[in-house]
Amino acid sequence: MLALDSYVALGDSFTEGMDDPAPDGTYVGWADRLAAMISSRQRGFRYANLAIRGKLLQEIVDEQVPLAVALKPQLVTFCGGGNDLLVPGSDPDALAEVYEIAVAELRAAGCEVVIFTGFDTRNTPLLRSLRSRVAVYNSHLWSVAQRYHCRVVDLWSMQVLHDRRAWSEDRLHLSSEGHRRVALRVAEVLGLEVAEDWNAPWPPLAVEADWMTQRRHDLKWAREHVVPWIARQLRGESMGDGIAPKRPELLPVVGEG
Repeated sequence: MLALDSYVALGDSFTEGMDDPAPDGTYVGWADRLAAMISSRQRGFRYANLAIRGKLLQEIVDEQVPLAVALKPQLVTFCGGGNDLLVPGSDPDALAEVYEIAVAELRAAGCEVVIFTGFDTRNTPLLRSLRSRVAVYNSHLWSVAQRYHCRVVDLWSMQVLHDRRAWSEDRLHLSSEGHRRVALRVAEVLGLEVAEDWNAPWPPLAVEADWMTQRRHDLKWAREHVVPWIARQLRGESMGDGIAPKRPELLPVVGEG
């Protein structure tokens, strides 16, 4: 494992931690969980999380990357582009060019960089059509990682996340257990020894929903989560409007997580 003294997390809702609620009404998420793991093993460790829900890739690059460079952390995790790929007609090739510029800037600042592929959407209704765009984007990210010597967390290959219990009710954000498993996977990529296995099988479901019940759930999900998301996009609004980063400074994390 790297001897880490500082870590900055960049991204959107995935890295902010939705939907992994904390007792105070904020979100925990895989990045906070990872920081707690590192802090328990590394004296003097400090952590900042600049991620904000709803951010597009260019916004992350413009608003968060310069702050991360100024903080000069040893480690940066960088995940972005998922919200862009949800927009009809988005171009994964153009997105990858923006992503690479940001990675080059972070590496030039001396940061170790961990990047993330996109999730495999094959088991999510309405998002299944995005699968080919995500796959193209992922191919670019692997190439970027190779060129700039970045570590990669391959979310696409994490079949354990295909279980619906890994996702919150909106099916767009991980559940608390999904975040916990991603944190363990990132720890593994960093070489951090942990006692738990991110790939441990899920316990059997007590009752499997029949086809008709599942279709009713799908329609309810589309009405309550997908339609409002589309409406926000048409109005040019974001879930992150008016929200500040939950942890904008490098601070110790002792006692957290």
